[in-house]
Amino acid sequence: MHVTAPTRRRAKRRFVVHFSSILAEEDRAICQGIPVTAVPRTLLDLSIRARPDQIEGYLERAEDRELLDVRAVEDMLSRAGGHRGRGRLAQALAIYRPDPAFARSKFERRFRLAVKAAGLPVPSMNFNVAGFELDAYWPDFHFAVELDLFETHGSRAAFERDRRRQEELKLLGIEMIRITAPRLKREPQAVLRNLAALLGRRRQELAGLAVSAVALN
Repeated sequence: MHVTAPTRRRAKRRFVVHFSSILAEEDRAICQGIPVTAVPRTLLDLSIRARPDQIEGYLERAEDRELLDVRAVEDMLSRAGGHRGRGRLAQALAIYRPDPAFARSKFERRFRLAVKAAGLPVPSMNFNVAGFELDAYWPDFHFAVELDLFETHGSRAAFERDRRRQEELKLLGIEMIRITAPRLKREPQAVLRNLAALLGRRRQELAGLAVSAVALN
């Protein structure tokens, strides 16, 4: 149990006592009649000692419970001063900021974070190519990943549309694979290992084409 107090004091029970001389009204909340820190402040305090992946997990849990207000967290960070958890939380929060290069859905964010954690080149998300919006796209590789959810691809019309789309992209020289949310959750290492192999192969293919073009010239 962690307790935040406005003055320095020693714990009389098995509590971990934190000291904060300034705890803004918006950093406070009430839970079942007990004064507690609000979600943004709690995330900040947890970030002092948590690993980056743990902080990402805290944010994801808050999002799952519909408790994550990105603007409130950013407001809290702006007045956090030299708080030791500020930098770590700000870095983890970056994926949630409304940037068109970032993911829109929880599945897309999870995929992008997994790719980054694996040390692979990070794709552009929701990237538009010739009128097609690609979930994840590596422009340098001409390679895309379609992140499939049954909810958005569960009709016969969507099935036909997706196959036609993949054919058009192939004609544009763009290779594409599909990854489902259940598979990424069930076997993330296998997914990332295969993705790394495909990106490596794609790099070699494009390098070979470049060499051939130079030879012809």
